[in-house]
Amino acid sequence: MKIDVFNVIGENCITLEDGHKIYAMLYPELSAGSNVELDFENVKIFASPFFNSAIGRLLKDFKPDDLNRLLKITNLTSTGMSVLKRVIENAKEYYTNPDMRKAVDDVLLEQSQNL
Repeated sequence: MKIDVFNVIGENCITLEDGHKIYAMLYPELSAGSNVELDFENVKIFASPFFNSAIGRLLKDFKPDDLNRLLKITNLTSTGMSVLKRVIENAKEYYTNPDMRKAVDDVLLEQSQNL
């Protein structure tokens, strides 16, 4: 399966909501063991919330090696790739280290209560 991110989201991949749209397309395919190509041709702007929602949270249910085998990222700019790499490293740490996850969750809970 190939997902053309520009056709689904547009040239700006920024929000959690947009990331969720991609996640909702990726998850069932990856869960079935299908290979997926995520094509970023014509996408110009990236932000970590998008990648956290679209790809980072996949690491909750998929081992990094499996994700690397099943998911192919194409036509991502060097800036987009650096953001994605940071998101993946943070997600790996979050989902594999219970102490880190608790610390992050505690901070987020505290911040949400102060809004």
